[in-house]
Amino acid sequence: MALVAMSCFSPSYSFAIKTPDTSKELSKEDTSSPDESEAKESKSSSLNSGSPRRLQQHGVGLGVGQTFLFGNYGKHGNDKITLDLLYSYAASYSFDLLVDAHISEHKDENERMKVMGLATSIKGRFVEYDNLSPYFLGGLGFYAPQMKREENGKSKWSDQKLTFGLNFGAGVDLRLNDHYVVGVMGQMHWPFKVQQDDQSDVKGYYMKLLITGMYLF
Repeated sequence: MALVAMSCFSPSYSFAIKTPDTSKELSKEDTSSPDESEAKESKSSSLNSGSPRRLQQHGVGLGVGQTFLFGNYGKHGNDKITLDLLYSYAASYSFDLLVDAHISEHKDENERMKVMGLATSIKGRFVEYDNLSPYFLGGLGFYAPQMKREENGKSKWSDQKLTFGLNFGAGVDLRLNDHYVVGVMGQMHWPFKVQQDDQSDVKGYYMKLLITGMYLF
């Protein structure tokens, strides 16, 4: 009886193990799809390194700047501001095709110097920081230089003939967005000697220092 009475009046104890509520943490886990994850990564990288270059993209534009005449070219004409037509094609992430078409006439009293060229070159981008791209370029082209000079007391134009030539230079591009690019470029043009029948040969070279603007599509 005593044992029964003690069991009736003894206090009861219960033990419970409390586990942390992980439902909120599980709800915060990333449930995005692989495509969404790639989009986030590309967006983050684009913010750090600028918008990526697009391949197989054409570009047309203008170059405005000074044309400097050297050699015999400089003896028959003065330097002046000229305009160039530009075309580009993005062949890869590092190399572009650049075509430069230009014509200008330079005066020096009674003498004249006319330069005309269609130069093709390869632009090589050795580094790209954000949207700023320094580059070097070099290539070949067709030229048709012509001089008006004093020969035997008379002013006479030389025979205009098509010749081959070299070009090389360097510059830097700044991509404003996916469609517009501005920059500066220095390019040396070296046409081969143009032989004449009854005059001295036409030979020389010239350099262009240009501010460029391109529209990409």
